[in-house]
Amino acid sequence: MTIAVLLIPLLLPCAAPLLARRSLGHRSPVVALWTLTASALLLAAGTVAALGTLALTGLFKIPAFASVGELVHPLRTPSVRLVLPLAALAAGLLALGALALGRSVVRQATALRTARSEAGRRPPAGDLCVVESPRPDAYALPGRPHRIVVTTAMLRSLDAREREALFAHERAHNAGGHHYFLSAAELAAHCHPALRPVRAAIRLAAERAADEAAATAVGDRRLTARAIARAALAAHATDTARPVVTPAATTSPVPQRVAALLSPAARPRRATSWVAALLAVCAFASCATAATVAVRVHQDIEVAQGETGR
Repeated sequence: MTIAVLLIPLLLPCAAPLLARRSLGHRSPVVALWTLTASALLLAAGTVAALGTLALTGLFKIPAFASVGELVHPLRTPSVRLVLPLAALAAGLLALGALALGRSVVRQATALRTARSEAGRRPPAGDLCVVESPRPDAYALPGRPHRIVVTTAMLRSLDAREREALFAHERAHNAGGHHYFLSAAELAAHCHPALRPVRAAIRLAAERAADEAAATAVGDRRLTARAIARAALAAHATDTARPVVTPAATTSPVPQRVAALLSPAARPRRATSWVAALLAVCAFASCATAATVAVRVHQDIEVAQGETGR
């Protein structure tokens, strides 16, 4: 029964992509960003806890590990023929996920270090750092101090008012700490394949939040939409080496973002509120189920160690 319950935190993330897309529709971008990121992290935590519990259960069915764990009684589990293959699969998935995450961390850290080194070689104008490059690009560079990196090709692609809107967008990313949300989304996506579309939804929510902040800062939604559209068109054919955790106005579905800016701000619908609530329920259910089973397995291990009565 305990093994079957562990399937719940492994299956619940499969509902997240649909719920994430629905919750983005008419929610405040900032609220959607927090809701999606927190839910993705909880679902990822439930997945890792379930796989870890399953792998540990299988390990203690092997005599060598049982002796290391000082088990004096057999651990109460279903058939060994069922537990061992599932435990081996869980351990393999955890190892693959950890390896992929480690490679991603190294790659992103290297790219961030390179970007900050390149920005550091240019004299900044306030928080703005202009890089001589034929590739149109602009992005918010995290770290201390915050920087907005823009290439000379991007500056030539926009007029003065559009540049102001673009800079306001990137400043909103730094002010909102959106790189933390993108890093959390990247972490969650390596824990469960179903959370990869949620990573894209989190990036879209971060861009929408920056879009709205930029429109408020410049006082013109149409100007902001035009600046984002022109910047995206300029950077469309450009192959950038920018880290994925650095937010940029030219990423995410630009037509969808432009359409949202050209429309009046919509009020949240009751239906989408229920969608967000359902996503939160799935996330908490995943963690609660995994934690409950982990506690139950821990109690069974204590029994097998003879620390408590049967």
